[in-house]
Amino acid sequence: MLRLAALLLTAFLCANAQTINLTVDASDAARRLFHAKMTMAVTPGELALTYPEWIPGNHRPTGPIADVVWIRMTANGRDLTWRRDPVDLYKIYVTVPSGVTSMDVAFDLIAPPSAGWSSQFLATLSWNSVLMYPAGKPSDAVNFKATLKVPAEWRYGTALPIARESSETVEFETASLTTVVDSPIIMGRYFKTFDLSPGQSPAHYLHVAADSAAALNASDEKIETLRRLVKETGAAFGSRHYRSYHFLLALSEQVATGGLEHHESSDNKMRENYFLDDALWRNSSTLWHEMAHSWNGKFRRPEGLATGDFHEPMDGELLWVYEGMTRYLGDLFAARTGLWTTQQWMQRLAMLSANLASTTGRDWRPLADTATSVSILNGARADWRHLRRSTDYYDEGSLIWLEADVLIRRESRGQKSLDTFYASFFGGPGGKPELKPYAAQELYAALNAVQPYDWRGFFQKRVYDVAPLIPLGGITGGGWKLVYRDQATDMFRVSETAAGGVNQLYSAGWTLNATGVITDIMEDSPADRAKLAPQMQIIAVNGRQYSAAGIRAAIREAKTGAAAIQLIVKSGDFYSVHALDCHTGERFPDLERDSAMPDLLSEIAKPRAK
Repeated sequence: MLRLAALLLTAFLCANAQTINLTVDASDAARRLFHAKMTMAVTPGELALTYPEWIPGNHRPTGPIADVVWIRMTANGRDLTWRRDPVDLYKIYVTVPSGVTSMDVAFDLIAPPSAGWSSQFLATLSWNSVLMYPAGKPSDAVNFKATLKVPAEWRYGTALPIARESSETVEFETASLTTVVDSPIIMGRYFKTFDLSPGQSPAHYLHVAADSAAALNASDEKIETLRRLVKETGAAFGSRHYRSYHFLLALSEQVATGGLEHHESSDNKMRENYFLDDALWRNSSTLWHEMAHSWNGKFRRPEGLATGDFHEPMDGELLWVYEGMTRYLGDLFAARTGLWTTQQWMQRLAMLSANLASTTGRDWRPLADTATSVSILNGARADWRHLRRSTDYYDEGSLIWLEADVLIRRESRGQKSLDTFYASFFGGPGGKPELKPYAAQELYAALNAVQPYDWRGFFQKRVYDVAPLIPLGGITGGGWKLVYRDQATDMFRVSETAAGGVNQLYSAGWTLNATGVITDIMEDSPADRAKLAPQMQIIAVNGRQYSAAGIRAAIREAKTGAAAIQLIVKSGDFYSVHALDCHTGERFPDLERDSAMPDLLSEIAKPRAK
């Protein structure tokens, strides 16, 4: 009853939504400066404005309020005095004088270098970073009419519907604050758009902005792989909850790689040579992952993450569904579309499994806590993460959903699969963006409707209980087993090359960057027993200057000898000598066929689109 009342109230507020005019000047984007101005109707008295704090997809308060500068509020040509809330730092108050009906709010945004928003030749713009709105109003109950000025000779791409445009100015159709924040923009000097579903409806586009013209040269084969992604998502889910879909892709050495999901688009950032370097291309399934989020995360979303505005804190408990299932889906779509072969997908599963197996933090921290603690873990340092646990709801969640897939196939004697669940839970009429929240009980019930089983107990054991052993049931039940070999798999080499360092977690128990600095250490490993620690730099190996090839050779050679590897290590201004007693040789995770079980993994990886 309360939920119905809330929906009715939201509907009423939406029908009487206030419209705010927003103008953003991005002509200084190359200097990491954006200039924003809003004009809004007001009434006399105290007005509270909110700067978006909790951004969907980030799962934590990431609104860059510290980079908002030069705030100015004016009405009838006069400056108004504003003040910040001393506790809620994202809220600003201003007293509107008598007789004033309209107010201007202007500020500049300094795009932080660490966020990787812009370079000399491209920029991505998240609308939430360049606007404020009346506090206390649902984001569906505030409309924005946005206008953007792009730098001269730059082009742009976005899912936000366009009303009209001139040479450097774009005026967008009026849309709710929810839709505007959900529709980022990419722009750049070197820009190209690819049609990923020619002649079909809804339309799908890839908009690429790069730091060079050469970086735009995506081969026909790579574009065809993305076209297969469009087909495979359609085959898996059965409907599309968007009017059109836009992949926004920035290619630069100046931006932080990654992706952020939206209903009708995804904001993706990759290395400049992403299309030109096959290792970079095959190393990441980010575009595949983010598109799957249009269904899992945007259309269907856990209630705790489906907040009514950008000020209400989010509850990340069900991120093992939101992100874990999407990690499984994104990687699976990578296999079904040909980004990876079936063997490479299995090699990826082996790497996820081996990494989780080396995480001793699982002895004290349940997987659910890595989701609930997302605000803490997303900002945590990378060192000692095996003790702390990281955002494991991604990778471990992926293994759990693989196990659920195998279980459904086994229990139904091959008549049903997790694909059956996707179509029922994420399907529906489609055609436009829509939010349909769910609770855990609804998820369990939907799975039970596909295949009767104790799903609550299944997830309780794997997600909510402390589980020292990793969930390998999907791999073993799928006819394979985790093994370690002395030769790196194709996907291991791709991953290590892209990272630019040395990964010897499964032998020495460490990862090293390109200069020999220890980036992480596994507990109770040879590196741990040698009293080494993250941030120490290896200077010499067995009396010879450190090199990646040298440390690899030393680990291999020590397998047949009794002597410890001698290391000279630098920590700050201090040097020390350490004996690394490691005699395993190099070890690399892989999957090996178990002929005693049916090969379900190969069946799962088969394309579904005709």
